[in-house]
Amino acid sequence: TLDFRKADFGLFKDLLTRVQWDEALEGRGAQESWLIFKDHLLQAQEWCIPTKRMSGRNTRRPAWMNKELLDQLGHKKKAYRGWKQGQVAWEENREIVQVTRHQVRKAKALIELNLARDIKGNKKGFYRYASDKKRSRENVGPLQKETGHLATQGAEKADVLNDFFASVFTDKRSSGMAQVMEGKGRDWENEEPPTVGEDQV
Repeated sequence: TLDFRKADFGLFKDLLTRVQWDEALEGRGAQESWLIFKDHLLQAQEWCIPTKRMSGRNTRRPAWMNKELLDQLGHKKKAYRGWKQGQVAWEENREIVQVTRHQVRKAKALIELNLARDIKGNKKGFYRYASDKKRSRENVGPLQKETGHLATQGAEKADVLNDFFASVFTDKRSSGMAQVMEGKGRDWENEEPPTVGEDQV
């Protein structure tokens, strides 16, 4: 996980301003220009923003990670350092980055295929992998109360959301019931009383 508290944003900005963008993007299409910019951005991120280990169950290695990929990731970092020091050409570094990404995607696809194929005999592994994939780390931002103040605590935000959804549901239900009763009142005046025949008894 990226540790933005220890990031060197000054160096990050300096690395991006050093790039001769006019020369790097000259004659490139939109897609190719985006890939070039993305490569520079990710490389600067890797150089300036350190990573930290997550605590708890998030510290375990991904199911698709193996020794070959670990070696390839180390090779990618080494190539990036060499490029920063002028020892490796940018094209060579970019090729290593693309190869690494391809291998990671291939490893993920392979592990997912194996888990889906062996789901009958390894249900626990399948559902553990699925739960890791769908885990969300996004937080709900501050919410405004009816009084105009902001709710920043979890319980306060839960109350604001609960009141909002309750009011929406109540308003819709009340208006719907009123329309139904009103419609029934109008139709009842024109309807004839129901009759029941002997064959229906």
